[in-house]
Amino acid sequence: MTAGGRTWFAVQLVLFIAMLTALGRRPGALGTFGAKGVFGGRPMGPFGAKRVEFVAHNGPVPKDYFDERIAKSYEAKWPEIFEPAVVDAAVSFLAGLAGSGAALELGVGTGRIALPLSQRGVRVHGIELSPAMVAEMRTKPGADAIGVTIGDFATTRVEGSFELAYLVRNTITNLTTQDEQVQCFQNVAAHLRPGGCFVVEVYIPELQRLPPGETVHAFTVTPTHLAFEEYDLATQIAFSHHYWVVDGRLETFTAPFRYVWPSELDLMARLAGMTLRERWSNWNREPFTSASRSHISVWQRTT
Repeated sequence: MTAGGRTWFAVQLVLFIAMLTALGRRPGALGTFGAKGVFGGRPMGPFGAKRVEFVAHNGPVPKDYFDERIAKSYEAKWPEIFEPAVVDAAVSFLAGLAGSGAALELGVGTGRIALPLSQRGVRVHGIELSPAMVAEMRTKPGADAIGVTIGDFATTRVEGSFELAYLVRNTITNLTTQDEQVQCFQNVAAHLRPGGCFVVEVYIPELQRLPPGETVHAFTVTPTHLAFEEYDLATQIAFSHHYWVVDGRLETFTAPFRYVWPSELDLMARLAGMTLRERWSNWNREPFTSASRSHISVWQRTT
């Protein structure tokens, strides 16, 4: 790490020690915040089935960072993504693509998008790696209408074909190797009917905002939440670190994510028999430009 990087970390440490002191806590008394590999997802029964199915894996199962503690506080930790305007824009976009067909959500989580999409009349099935996240979804109204399969969304297969498959909130980066991300596109293509669409919402890697020689980028700085990414350029992994002050306690969460560029995703889609149909900066279909910090991309199955 460069001298500048050490200085940055030192400043953050001082700030948190000051915060802890104000809260009457010792730095050595920090609690940890459990473990789902950061933000989500995965055979299936009939649509609308309440049951949760589990999938047997022949290979290694991805690490599940989203345990019960994360699941129960998910909305409280990231309230901005539950804002009605945010959810409504995403649901309207996806409902328009699904039409009268069925939708498959990879990394369905606590149902932030699946539940309101189902309430729009779209039949939704979800794949999810974390049983705790699904259990939290089952406490919410309308959850009985959504079937869920527990498994790795890169490889788990479900019955039926879909008009739409989608991955929201950077969930594609939960797959921490290029091979896994390629497998995900191939798995989606196998589930889509001809002409069906695959939608991914993901951020643009923040490398251009790093000072020369630095590897750390802070993306949330508030009095109660500090979050930064630590980039490993050799492995294309960003370690996401979060710190929250909750009821006088400091809680932490760290997980690895594989950041990915739009052009790389386009190639993955081509390998899976899909082509880019449209790309936007956000769910409101604002143009995607070199200044965009995220993108909503839609690929269409052509074979």
